[in-house]
Amino acid sequence: MDSPADRDTIAPEVQQPAETTTNRKAPFPRGFLDTISTGWADRPETLPSPREQSAWAARRRLRVSEAFPGERLVVPAGSLKQRSNDTDYPFRAHSAFAHLTGWEADAEPDSVLVFEPREDGHEAVLYFRERADRTTPEFYADATIGEFWIGPRPALDGVAADLGLATAHVDDFVAADDDRVVGVDDDLTRFVSELRLVKDEFELAQLALAVEVTASGFDDIVSELPRIIEHPRGERVVEGVFHRRARADGNTVGYDTIAASGPHACYLHWTRNDGAVVPGDLILIDAGVEVDSLYTADITRTLPVSGRFTEVQRRVYEAVREAADAAFEAARPGVPFRRVHEAAMEVIAARVAEWGLLPVSAEDALDAERGGQHRRYMVHGTSHHLGIDVHDCAQARREMYYDGLLEAGMVFTIEPGLYFQIDDLTVPEEYRGIGVRIEDDIVMTADGPVNLSAGIPRTADEVEDWIARLSR
Repeated sequence: MDSPADRDTIAPEVQQPAETTTNRKAPFPRGFLDTISTGWADRPETLPSPREQSAWAARRRLRVSEAFPGERLVVPAGSLKQRSNDTDYPFRAHSAFAHLTGWEADAEPDSVLVFEPREDGHEAVLYFRERADRTTPEFYADATIGEFWIGPRPALDGVAADLGLATAHVDDFVAADDDRVVGVDDDLTRFVSELRLVKDEFELAQLALAVEVTASGFDDIVSELPRIIEHPRGERVVEGVFHRRARADGNTVGYDTIAASGPHACYLHWTRNDGAVVPGDLILIDAGVEVDSLYTADITRTLPVSGRFTEVQRRVYEAVREAADAAFEAARPGVPFRRVHEAAMEVIAARVAEWGLLPVSAEDALDAERGGQHRRYMVHGTSHHLGIDVHDCAQARREMYYDGLLEAGMVFTIEPGLYFQIDDLTVPEEYRGIGVRIEDDIVMTADGPVNLSAGIPRTADEVEDWIARLSR
């Protein structure tokens, strides 16, 4: 069957070209060519009302315009990327492009947002490939962009009304040598990244929605634990169950789901997800739904597969939760962002020292120059900004990000963990193969932090009750 992302353009000629290098191009007979452009009903061309995010995107563009007076700025959406042979990965617009246009899950590949300098600022123009008339070969012959293959594509006037932007055909876009281009120009790339450090009301609402759908995805996983346990690759079943929710109620997953059972939970980015889910083990699930606006949640919960933690599992789990709670308490407006991580690490160092796992005291381990022994068991950071990217604002300057001060409107994760790998001889055997992470999504307000994901069970007792309630 022909792939929806088929890269081969079917030749409109009656005869197959002699120089073709593929056997996937089929010739069209004359009867088809004479009739394919006729017999189609007229399309109603009712212009839509502006979408909700268009006004917010206009405010963001104004900030960019004010920062770069008199300069031509180019923000590409990006192109399709080949997965294999004649199939492509699903298209997702560049985050800066989506943020500044409001064109998100439905954006067209190869589109370009251009800030054209004017005396009073900039005029924003969105260039994209408008749909082709049905009388053109593109309609039926181009399997990448032809509407016969991929369905209706947007018209210039419709997108202009939808987004509140001037539009033009992408063929009319001409690059200039002095363009400042996101992804190429460091100053512009940094600015559009830092612009997202503080979220507006629309973004905060979308992040709350993403967390809500993600919570339903976690409920789905817990409900299906009996089926997950029965399958020899139960981790894949976990991944599939969550993906079903992400596609049904959102756009897709915000990143590759980590479904790490048993010793796999100690590998921080385990996405192979090909292992069994065995009673008696823990399973660490790091997953987030990306909603249609492209904003994503990023949640981790660690579950006892049998429904009950062992004594050692509970000890490790509650130490991680204590670290998460300490980080949450440290997060306040005006506090350096790095303080969130420091607060979590103070608990982690104290607990592993208490269990006799360190060759030094907790205080010595926390020494900035000579310490770090506890980091063997938690090598990653505790927090990152969250938004339209799962690791949002990644091109921001260090003094704005890690060393920046927390303020109302910032959204970030708190995600401490403890990981004792199966072959780590520095820990007693009873700890080996245990990996625990608890991750929540936090929005800072003027009155302090709010845990958007607090409704997803967090304490050991709550997790056990959750499993008992849903996985009967």
